[in-house]
Amino acid sequence: MTFDKWFNSQSTLVKAILLLLPFVGWVCECLVRLSVALRTKSTVHIVVFVLFLVVGWGWFLGVIDLVYLLLKGHLILAE
Repeated sequence: MTFDKWFNSQSTLVKAILLLLPFVGWVCECLVRLSVALRTKSTVHIVVFVLFLVVGWGWFLGVIDLVYLLLKGHLILAE
């Protein structure tokens, strides 16, 4: 999967809009985190993906990821 590479190649505005849309943001974050976990096979990325699946549907992690995205250009622990 290379969804994370596609997502990171988009402009910051497009990434922010995708994350702001309620259901679309959660799906995009799940796909990015799954793509990173499958590509790197790192334990940290796998744990973050599972954690995000369990509690990521709430608005709190989405807001943190959006702010981090605006500051750094990528999602937390998804580079």
